[in-house]
Amino acid sequence: MTRRDQSDDQLRARHDQVWARLATVMDPELDESVTELNFVTHANVDAGNRVHIGFRLPTYWCAANFSFLMADDMRRVVADIDWVEGVEVTLGEHMYADKINAGLAQGLSFRETFGEEADGDVEEVRRTFLLKAFQRRQYAILNHLVATNYSSETLVAMTIAELEALDLDAEGNKLRQRYFDRLEVLGPVRPHAAAFLTSAAETLSSESLPKYLSGLRRVGVNAEFNGALCRGLLAVRFDLETPLRSRSASTAASVDAQLRPSRVHVESSESLHG
Repeated sequence: MTRRDQSDDQLRARHDQVWARLATVMDPELDESVTELNFVTHANVDAGNRVHIGFRLPTYWCAANFSFLMADDMRRVVADIDWVEGVEVTLGEHMYADKINAGLAQGLSFRETFGEEADGDVEEVRRTFLLKAFQRRQYAILNHLVATNYSSETLVAMTIAELEALDLDAEGNKLRQRYFDRLEVLGPVRPHAAAFLTSAAETLSSESLPKYLSGLRRVGVNAEFNGALCRGLLAVRFDLETPLRSRSASTAASVDAQLRPSRVHVESSESLHG
C-alpha cells in the first residue's frame, strides 16, 4: 500500500467517524438523528484536521432555540474526537443563520448569542424534550414487552437490572438500548431501581399502567406527525440531491410564506419547528 493509499484510507476513516458522531445528535423535538432527517449536508475534514459541517432545516422559520441546540450539539460531539483540531458548523438558509453561525464560531451560549432577544434558559428546553424522548422510548419498549406477553404486574415490579437481563429479540434489544440511553434524564441509573417510572420519577401500578401507556402513545403520535411534516417540508423546499440548493426561489418562498408564524420564536420556550 502506498503512502497516498494510506492517507486516503485515513481520510475516509475520519470522515466515517465524523458522520457516526453526527448520527448521535438528535433533533430535540423529534428525537430523530439529524443525519437520518437529512439535515446535514456535508461534513468535510481539511488538511489541518478541522471539520466543516453544513446543515439546513425544513423552513426558514424553524425555531431559533432548536436550531442553535442542534448546531451546538454537532459542534460538541465532533470536537470530542481526539484528532479534531477545530469544528465549524454552518446553518444555511435560515432567518437567524448569520447570528447563530457567528455565535457558534465564537463558542457563545444561546443567551450570549441572542442577548435580550433570548428569554429563558435553552437548557430547560433541552431537558423538556429529553423527557419527551424518554417517554417515546419508554412507550416503545413497554409496548414491545406487553406484546410479548409480559404482564402489567411484572413490568411495574421490574428493576433496571432485570430489564437488562431479559432475553429479547433484535427489535427488543434495539428498543431497550434506546430506552437506556435516555434513562439518565431522570437521575442516576441504579441497577435495583424500578425499570419503569413516569417522567416525574413516580412509581407505576399494574392498575395505572394501561392508562399511562395510552398517554405515552399520544406523545409518540404527535412526534411522528411532526417528523413526517418536517421530512415533507424539507423535500419540498430543497433539491435533496444538491446540498443547500433550493428547488427554486419561488417554491421556497411559497413554502416559507405559508408556514411563517405570527410571531418569531427566539425565546427558549417549547415550540415547534415551523
